[in-house]
Amino acid sequence: MFGGCSSDNELAQALKAGHWPEGCGPELRAHVEGCASCSDLVLVTQSFQHARRESEHALVCGSPSLLWWRAQLRRRNAATERVGRPITIAQTFAWFVTVLVGAVFVASQYRHGLHWASWWSEIISPRSFHFLPIGSGQAGWNLVLLISGFGVLALLSVLVVYLASEKS
Repeated sequence: MFGGCSSDNELAQALKAGHWPEGCGPELRAHVEGCASCSDLVLVTQSFQHARRESEHALVCGSPSLLWWRAQLRRRNAATERVGRPITIAQTFAWFVTVLVGAVFVASQYRHGLHWASWWSEIISPRSFHFLPIGSGQAGWNLVLLISGFGVLALLSVLVVYLASEKS
């Protein structure tokens, strides 16, 4: 039936106003029970009204100031992430290069027989530390000073990377 029913308008108004079925007369209720078009209209309209009530119930958002605060927080977090991404990439690259240089150094020393003490004494002569109050014949002290200096440098580097990581 394409044309619909003569009671469609009256039924639609009752459904829209929320008067169905208690606020309608017995003749309209009897008509809906016998008319397929009107019973389908009631079924579809009540389903949509139920879905609307459910969605409105789920949409309890809170105060506008809370929504604004959340939006600002989300915007700041996104900006922080965008700014921090290149820093993280640079730190990762620096760690990779450091580990690679260390591995190459250890591999080359392993290949040459691990004679680190003789290697240091060949590179650093006792004359290079002439300003220190150590005798020129004490090459062992020069090696100790050099290794401890590299150790302090490594500790300071780790400290700087740690502090930079904490702030970002």
